[in-house]
Amino acid sequence: MATRLGPRWKSTFRNRASSQTPPIAPALLIILLIQIPYEIPHKGIGIARIAMAAIEILDLEKTYLVGFWRKRPKLALRPLRLTIKEGEVFGFLGPNGAGKTTTLKLLMGLVFPTAGTARILGMDMDDPRMKAQIGFLPEQPYFYDHLSAKELLTYYAQLSGVPAKGRSARVEQMLARVGLSDSAGMQLRKFSKGMLQRVGLAQAILHDPKLVFLDEPMSGLDPMGRREVRDLIQQLRHEGKTVFFSTHILSDAEALCDRVGVIHQGELRGVGAVADLTSQTQGKVEIIFYAQKVPAALTSLGAVANVSGDMVNAVLPEEQQDAALELLRRERLKLISLTPVRSSLEEYYIQKLQPTEGRKKDGRNEDGRKEDGRNEDGQTEESRKGVGV
Repeated sequence: MATRLGPRWKSTFRNRASSQTPPIAPALLIILLIQIPYEIPHKGIGIARIAMAAIEILDLEKTYLVGFWRKRPKLALRPLRLTIKEGEVFGFLGPNGAGKTTTLKLLMGLVFPTAGTARILGMDMDDPRMKAQIGFLPEQPYFYDHLSAKELLTYYAQLSGVPAKGRSARVEQMLARVGLSDSAGMQLRKFSKGMLQRVGLAQAILHDPKLVFLDEPMSGLDPMGRREVRDLIQQLRHEGKTVFFSTHILSDAEALCDRVGVIHQGELRGVGAVADLTSQTQGKVEIIFYAQKVPAALTSLGAVANVSGDMVNAVLPEEQQDAALELLRRERLKLISLTPVRSSLEEYYIQKLQPTEGRKKDGRNEDGRKEDGRNEDGQTEESRKGVGV
């Protein structure tokens, strides 16, 4: 039997209901929980913008099986742990065969890791949503050479989800950005290597990605082309995009990068900010002055000098600076410049390529074994002794 409420109780419940916040529907609550974490780093909903790591590499490792029977393991990438900040330009440096391309292929999902994982733009490395927000230029791109540059980019724009309404304008904009507007109708088979590299750069940024991966982007370019690529990377930085590129051209890395990492024999040897690495002094000064020959008294101060035309370039210890300037005054020689000798990215790079303690140049330990405990035949100590076989 249902209980009937009197007018007084009905009024009480009505007042309380009107004074309380109406409940949120479960479906709306789920939408808010999904949307808020996305809006905070991207649009800032009334609070400070939260910085997000663009790339988080967590002990990523790759071992290939080589040899005739594919039983001998070859360690291509040792466990790699690295974080790339959102909006920075990061240079991945190393000689040929160091593991740069392997790392990029792992992050792109082109090869599968032996161990470890990575997160890109806050998502798992195999998340399709992440793939739609990145651009990639491989070291040796291959395109359909019977197509023209414009046809190829139109095809890639369609694959990348560029809206049909603005697709043609976007393609024209990218061709102009990489300096190929005059060659838009030419078949790719007639392009030089440098021109193909520019087409590759255009397809990498065609869909306006948040993160761009470039594998040796300066490869095959003439000096003017390299300058244009550097300008393009600078523009991407100003637009707030993150750029991760591999290279062994140190001058490009020094001019472009916020930070660099050095990899050698599959091992990350060091990471540092370019500004910090190149601001350290070496306790020496460089003096340039007009003279036809090097004064003998300058050599006695420990200076290493070279004559070029009517100028002398001398490097000497910093504590001998005042004595050298006094010598120039006595000899009535005109001083051009005096600057401290700073460390260069090249010196840092060469230092990190040296064999680490306990490991030989080929990556083996002092006992002749690889770091994972295997010998040249891929056998561990236990397997050689018959343990666990």
